[in-house]
Order: sequence, then structure tokens, then C-alpha cells
Amino acid sequence: MQIFVTGATGFIGSALIPELLAAGHQVVGLTRSAEGAEKLWNAGATAHEGTLEDMASLTRGAERADAVIHLAFDHDFSNYQDNCRKDAAAIAALGKALAGSDRPMLITSGIGMGIAGPGELSREDVLDLGHKNPRIASERAGQEPLQKGVNLSTVRLSQIHDRRRQGLVSYLVDIARGSGYATYVGHGQVRWSACHLSDAARLFRLAIDRAERGARYHAVDEEGVSLRAIAEAIGDSFGLPVQGVTADDAEKHLGPMAAFATFDMPASSSLTQDRLGWKPAGPGLLEDIRAMRRD
Repeated sequence: MQIFVTGATGFIGSALIPELLAAGHQVVGLTRSAEGAEKLWNAGATAHEGTLEDMASLTRGAERADAVIHLAFDHDFSNYQDNCRKDAAAIAALGKALAGSDRPMLITSGIGMGIAGPGELSREDVLDLGHKNPRIASERAGQEPLQKGVNLSTVRLSQIHDRRRQGLVSYLVDIARGSGYATYVGHGQVRWSACHLSDAARLFRLAIDRAERGARYHAVDEEGVSLRAIAEAIGDSFGLPVQGVTADDAEKHLGPMAAFATFDMPASSSLTQDRLGWKPAGPGLLEDIRAMRRD
């Protein structure tokens, strides 16, 4: 298949391209710059000029493809709600191009969207369209193409990591290095699920090949790593002290990350593993955090 990938030059996209090419697919990546186009060319893909804000360019890219993987997301968390709305608009534009066909479309969302109640693991069979997290806009946006017959499925992302980046943890690393100490909120019992980058890339490839309409998959290896353990790993990696802060003081210390640092996001991938035969094998989140300074 010729697969149109948004976010193709990003963290996950850069790992996904060789995975797709090795499986015999062709990749066309969305890029806004000549530098991005060169990066795609060097990776064995071709470039489609456009931006996440240009709905017409998204529709054109999808119209010419046999399948679409939508990875791009604006990670400016100071404008999180607006960026979630922008993602919903992008999904609508991509879905418009695929209406009336059986060409598969794979979108991304957050692992927290599958949590049924406090303390419970996020599950693939749970979808609360009234969820308070603004990221639910992505899954709401996917409902309209689904209702129009688009072969759309969803991958929910945990903290995708390697030794360079670790999802939301990367922002905690930056904050810690800037402030001089690693922070967790309260007793640090909030949990985040995690998955190695190589496993996540393989999951996307398996999901687009399966093309199961309406399916939801979880990119999860470790079901829940405590924020205290994450802060301690950051402290170990960069030689920083570790301290807890109260929920009332969290925003002062963590800024926009405070909302995530108090959001318990454990998750299961049992249904994903059963459906796709996907077995994560990469190193754990704490191992990668502790290896950062050595690299």
C-alpha cells in the first residue's frame, strides 16, 4: 500500500517509516519544510508538502493514498485544548478523503480515554465520549468518519520512550533540569503506562495491516509506573535531588504538566496483544530514563 503518514518526521513517525518500508509499503510523509522533505527522502519515503493547519493539504494527501496513519499532534501544552480541537479538524479533513472507500485510516489518541473509573486500568473496549480530558476530541472526531463508513481505527498512546525521549516524561526531565530537582505530586502514587518506541512502531504497522474498522489498540507494555519512581529515575540520571510537592503547589512547579502529573493513567493492552499477536519486547521506561545521561 501507499500510506500517507502525518507526523512522519516526528518521534514515532521516524521509527514507523522503516517498519512500513520493511513490510513492503510505500510511505508518503507530510512535511512543511525542505529539511523535512530531505529527511523523508533519506529514510526511503516521499514528501507531501503541507501543514496540520492546512485542511486542504491533508485531504489531498489522503485522496492519493491507499491508507492513512495520522500521528501528527501539536505538543504545545500551554494551548492543549486548542491543539486538541485542531487535531479533531485534521481527522475530519483526512476522513473526508476516504469516505465511500474501504481504505484504512489509523488515528491516535491518549491512553487515558479508556479509563472506566478511578484506579482502573484503561481498556480498549472502553470509550467515554464525554471524557473531561480535551484529547477526547480526537476520538469524537473519529466517530463521524466511522458513521460514514470509513475504515477507521485508533491507537491510544502511553508514554512512548527510548533513550532520547519518553513522552510526557521528557517535559518532566526538562523541568527538573531547569529547576535543579525532580518533582512528583503528593506521594507520587499516580501511575503512567509506557511502551518502547520500537514496540509502538511495530504496533502501528500491525494495526494498519489488519485494518479492523472501529478497533482501538493500546500501545502499552508496562501497565503503570509510579510518578515517584519516574522522578527518582530522573534524579538518578542527572544527579538531581527528588522532592514531592502538594497538589496545590503542583502548577507552580510543573506548569501545564501539573494536570497530567495528577492524572492516574494505568492501562492494559491485553486485547491489543490478543488481536494483533503483538508482544512488546523493548526495555522499560525507567531503564531508558536512567540511560539518558550516559548517552
